[in-house]
Amino acid sequence: MPLVEITLVEGRTPDQLRELLRATTAAVAASVSAPVESVRVVIREVPATHWSAGDVTIAERQAGQTPSADG
Repeated sequence: MPLVEITLVEGRTPDQLRELLRATTAAVAASVSAPVESVRVVIREVPATHWSAGDVTIAERQAGQTPSADG
């Protein structure tokens, strides 16, 4: 039973998330010859303020901000 976990910054529509579930399930089933019914997909949505790269949150990056050197 394949299990795929996907983490995204929140903000996609329910239709976009549904399509991601459909496409991921199909890709996994085809790639490992698993029955579609056995494929599990979990989507976790994270607020943009809770995800960073290089000490800059996605929210800051989207707003064109960077934290000051003093913290």
